[in-house]
Parts: sequence; structure tokens; C-alpha cells
Amino acid sequence: MAGGLGSRLSEETYLRPKPMVTIGNRPILWHIMKKFSNHGITQFIVCLGFKGEVVKEYFLNFRAYNSSFSTFTKSGEVEGLETSLDDWKVTLVDTGVGSNTGERLKQVRSYLDSETFFFTYGDGLTDQNLESTLQFHQQSGKLVTLSAVKAPARYGAVTTSLGSVKSFSEHTSSRHGLINGGYFVVNPSIFESLNVLYNPSWEIDLLPELANQGKLGAFEHNGFWFAMDTLRDKEYLERLWETGSVPWLK
Repeated sequence: MAGGLGSRLSEETYLRPKPMVTIGNRPILWHIMKKFSNHGITQFIVCLGFKGEVVKEYFLNFRAYNSSFSTFTKSGEVEGLETSLDDWKVTLVDTGVGSNTGERLKQVRSYLDSETFFFTYGDGLTDQNLESTLQFHQQSGKLVTLSAVKAPARYGAVTTSLGSVKSFSEHTSSRHGLINGGYFVVNPSIFESLNVLYNPSWEIDLLPELANQGKLGAFEHNGFWFAMDTLRDKEYLERLWETGSVPWLK
């Protein structure tokens, strides 16, 4: 997901969409994709909306942004010095500025094959083991599995039991509850539910209904997880990057 307004980070997002806000001079979107590629996942579909042209421009010039080179001004020749080792296929799809999250997923259905896929937002970092997450999902028989993580009280809570999501609640004062960590494993049959809804919200229209039906699994992750919602969050991640502590790239 890379189409939201990112209004809580307006100091940065008046110029660019939140997934393009940088941590260590690289967009947080790159950090998320790098995490997946470190686990062998190298094909991505980016759902664009607000200021989607900024994301397009970055990937159209990805090699230049992530490499060192010499340029000869008279001839226009470019000589590469160091080249990015990231070998990804990135599909960029305009899904509308006013689209909700479920609608964005609906609109990229034709670019997905029949395999189970990961689905995530453009602002959350984690050190969870993606292979273990996928294995858990496959063994659970659920339609969707979400990552349930511990986080501060500013988030709403998820109640789980025996690997299933039972219910959701709004902002809680507890610092020991679990929240939706924004990393999902999804069976392609989810589109049977999505396609009958108009501009659905993944969080409001889909997840609670799946939980009620017993089709939503919970992979509980107790390690590093952090979502960049505010300028203070960005500054915290920048400090981690500067000190060389980047657990999300494991």
C-alpha cells in the first residue's frame, strides 16, 4: 500500500507520499522491500494513490538513485561505478487517491497470480521471520493471517486465541495487548469477498468479518516492530539507522 495521505506526518508528506519518506537517505518503502527480498521475495506490486508520481519517478530512476556513476556532459555517456544489487520486479499501479485499502487490493487483482501472497502497508518495519509467517499461515488453513505485535497504547488492540483473531477494539490503555502489525499473508480467494464490496476498507470491512467467521489467523511476533506515523517516529528510525541498528533488514 502506497496511496494514503499520511496526514499525521504532514511535515514530510506535503511533498511526497509517506512510503517515500526517507530513513538513511532511502525511502521507507525501499526498507520494506529490502526486508522481503532478504527473505527471497523479489516481485512487488505497489498500489499508488496520493502523489503516486513520486514513487514512479523513484523506480524509473532506481539504478541512478542507488548507484555511483560518472557522466560525460558533452556526449551524455554514463559510466557505472557501483551498481545496486537489488534485483526486483516492481509493478506500479495507480489505484486512485480516494480508494480505501481493500479497494486498492481489488484493483491489482489482475497483476497477481494464483499463489498466496504477502500484503502490507508502506510505513511499518519488522524483524519477523517471513518464512515462519508463511509456514504458519499454510498450516493454519486460514484465509488471511495477520502479524499480531506488541505496541504502545496509541493503537487499537487485537484479541487472539489459539492462533486465531477473535475480535478488535479501539485504542486501549494497555501496553501489553496485541495490535494488528500490518503484515498479512493472504490466499487469493480473498477476492471473492472483496469483489462484492464497493470501495472496501481492508481494516473495517474485511478483517472483522473474517475474524467473526474464524478465517483470520494471528502470527504473534514478539520481536522488533515499528510503524512510522509521526515526525518523532521518523527521527527514532533515523537514529537506529545511524547507529547501525537495523533489525528490520534481518
